Amino acid sequence: MSLKDYEASFLDYVRKMLNIEEAISVLYWDLRTGAPKNAVSQRSNVISQLSADVFKMSTSKDMAHYLITMEEAISAGKCSLEVEKTVKYLRKQYDQNTKIPVDEFEAFVKCQAISESVWTEAKEENNFAKFEPYLTEIIDYKRKFVEYLGYKDCKYDTYLDQYEPGMTVNKLDEVFSEVRNKLVPIVKAVSTSGKNFEKEEMKAFVSTQKQKEICEQLLTSLGYNFDAGRLDPTPHPFATSLNLGDVRVTTKYHENNFEKAIFSTIHECGHALYEQNISKDLDGLPIAHGASLGIHESQSLLYEKIIGQSYEFWKSNYPKLKEQLNGVLDNVTLDEFYKVINNSKPSFIRIEADELTYPLHVMIRYEIEKDLLDGKIQVSELPLIWNQKMEEYLGIIPETDREGVLQDVHWSMGHFGYFPTYALGAMYAAQIKATMEKELPNFSELIETNDFQTILDWLKVNIHQYGAMKEPQQILKDVTGEELNVKYFVNYLESKYTKLYELEEVNKS
Repeated sequence: MSLKDYEASFLDYVRKMLNIEEAISVLYWDLRTGAPKNAVSQRSNVISQLSADVFKMSTSKDMAHYLITMEEAISAGKCSLEVEKTVKYLRKQYDQNTKIPVDEFEAFVKCQAISESVWTEAKEENNFAKFEPYLTEIIDYKRKFVEYLGYKDCKYDTYLDQYEPGMTVNKLDEVFSEVRNKLVPIVKAVSTSGKNFEKEEMKAFVSTQKQKEICEQLLTSLGYNFDAGRLDPTPHPFATSLNLGDVRVTTKYHENNFEKAIFSTIHECGHALYEQNISKDLDGLPIAHGASLGIHESQSLLYEKIIGQSYEFWKSNYPKLKEQLNGVLDNVTLDEFYKVINNSKPSFIRIEADELTYPLHVMIRYEIEKDLLDGKIQVSELPLIWNQKMEEYLGIIPETDREGVLQDVHWSMGHFGYFPTYALGAMYAAQIKATMEKELPNFSELIETNDFQTILDWLKVNIHQYGAMKEPQQILKDVTGEELNVKYFVNYLESKYTKLYELEEVNKS
């Protein structure tokens, strides 16, 4: 068989895996957007079986042979860069997956599906005890799997690398320490400023249907392609890419807090725009997705925080919103609205936290995950430990576990190492923004005039099109000229909130 035919056979094998994964993604999407309660058990069985099929294909003798042969061809310089990156991606996956027994992986996937469903019920009922045995089982698997996978300095590094390649606990501890030291004085200054920008009008009743219309219009304005996606309600908002032509967005509507849906939708739009604008040259390859969760989060936060919560954005969009809300905001000026949506104060819920306090929410989860994985704390202790850290970091204690340890879906799915990427994403976004302002000198004007296509085109050329062809730090260095530098994040926040709250200079060094 010629190399050309062999490569075609290899890629056909890979696409069969991706086709099954797409089916799994549809089933998961359905579970999270309205599948009936009684469907969960059988759906979990189906997902488990299909996931096991993909797992077996990714660790089969056929895959081993494909990888060895293709690696030889790559060494001889006979393959395209896309194929080279695909082989590298699958090699890493193969090496990880062959270390985990198939029967244990299949059992874990089934546990994941059931655990997420139980988490939803436990959160609604404010019943941590109901979720505890399932989370315990998930963590038992994670502890066992990390021993199979191996680690160098820290167990957590193994899982962190799965979501943010190249990142380590040592690097993250250093970054978090620097950010914490810089942000705490700003947070304190804001908290003691005596200013509270909240307005009762923001709690006025707005129907779910009206909010949906507003969110759909915002998505369209920002460049989201509804011919390649859709918007649906869900308890925990997310975006999912089934393929490059089907990237779906979800949001949650609160009839007495319309801004939640607006900014949740803009956030997920950032994720979706990334996926919708990956180069078609990568279609059908496993690298046709974001480079990492941190880079992915940089795109969602760039849209939600830097664009969506900017004064320039609402200078043009606020009159339209007031009209859509039929008088609800008639007594709220643009300046007041801008201050309301950027109001800063400690909150119980991570996804509702402002830019200043959000990194502290991430640090709480990061520290708990490390200790759980190391066996320093047990699942039964989580509600107490969670509340202690909330008081220590944010000065508040949740009254319910629904507002505390049960608020996030991630642990029910075993996504350890995921949370730090949220904070990294915010840091990446600020650094990318600084570069955009240099290369697009009229960046603020583009936002004010709703010229989001120019912004999207820049992001597509510099970030989106590459999918997972590049690693996170390479993308950051190629785009900004340097690796992660938290000064941009700190400077962005200090500049914004010093002006907003009319503060004296906080960090003078």
